[in-house]
This record gives sequence, C-alpha cells and structure tokens, in this order.
Amino acid sequence: MNLRECALEVHHRLLHLYGEPSWRNPLPILDELISTILSQNTNDLNRDRAFNQLKKRFGTWEKVRDAEVEVVVEAIRSAGLSNQKGPRIQKILREITAERSSLDLDFLKDLSANEAWDWLEKFNGVGPKTASIVLLFSLGKAAFPVDTHIQRVTGRIGLRPEKMTNEKAHSYLAEIFPPETYQAVHLNIIRLGREVCHPHQPACEICVLQSLCDYYQKSQNRL
Repeated sequence: MNLRECALEVHHRLLHLYGEPSWRNPLPILDELISTILSQNTNDLNRDRAFNQLKKRFGTWEKVRDAEVEVVVEAIRSAGLSNQKGPRIQKILREITAERSSLDLDFLKDLSANEAWDWLEKFNGVGPKTASIVLLFSLGKAAFPVDTHIQRVTGRIGLRPEKMTNEKAHSYLAEIFPPETYQAVHLNIIRLGREVCHPHQPACEICVLQSLCDYYQKSQNRL
C-alpha cells in the first residue's frame, strides 16, 4: 500500500468510526482569522470565550483595531498569551487597513489558494495552520491545516517523515490526501488524537488504525 492509498484508507476508517464531521458555523473571513490566532496554544473553549468577549466588548473589528491595547489584552485574557495576541491582532488589523483601506477580506475569494495563502502568511502571527484554516473553512479553498494532533497522528502512522516539521507537513499531507477529503480527515484525525492517540500512553488497543500504524507495529515487536 503506497502513501496515498494509506491516507485514503485512514480517511475511510475514520469516516466509518466517526461519520462525516461538521465544522462549527462558518465564520466570516476576518472573524475566522482572529479566532484562529486566538486558538494558538489554547483549547477551543478558551478560544471561543476570548473571541466572544472581543465581539461583545467592541462590536466591530475597527473598534478592536483602534482600542487601547490594554483593553484588548484584558478582553482576550482567557485565551492565554494575551500580552502577545492582543498587540498582534491589532497590528494585523492596522496592516490590513493600510493596504486595503478597509477590513473587508472578500477579495481573497477571487484569488487562487496559493495567492490567498501567500497574502495571509505575510502577516506576523499568521503561520501555515492559521492560513490553512481560513482557506479551508472560510474561503472553501484547498488547504490542509496541521495542528499538534495531526502532526502526532500522521507521524505515528508513517504518513509523513518522522522528523518533518509542522510547517512542511502542511503541503506534504495536502499532496497525500485527496482535496475533497481535507475537511473531514482534518477534523476526524484531531478527534482521534484527542480521544485515542494521546501524546502519552496512546490507546492503541482500541484504535481502528492499528494495522496501518508504524508506531503500533513497532510497539508490538518490542513485546
């Protein structure tokens, strides 16, 4: 079985186990960008709490952009690293305004996936994962976001070179999985990583990917 066949089998097994996953209600492009920046190094609950607090406190992204930085930092404290994320978000909002004369990002819909990716990634604090999430879930463009769960699971299975960086894994895994599977396989691998393929003491005995997994096979050989 080659890598593409293995990737497709991973998708099919997880689809059989978890079903077709659904993303939370799609957000407007700029909302998704800010939400994903807030998600860095925290969990979904804290991300959503900080995002909702920003929306409630300021109402518009223009007001977030123009607010005192201390007020923004306090509003997003639940997301963690607020002293970094607050100034970063305001700087991105100001840079977008300077370039586009507004905060309307609908123009990204008319760009190719690569062009939109390049435009987003030029902002400090917008890495491959953030750009990919905006592309996939807000713009409906082909991109494969790789978070810590996907990095861990795909490495253990052997779908990517063991020492490949997270940054390189985005384009590498995007080549292995068919584009039409990106959303489902992204969400289902994350679920597997949270529920089964833990960082420490993974529950290999109940994993549906046992027969595909290099990590499991090696662990069995050590017994």
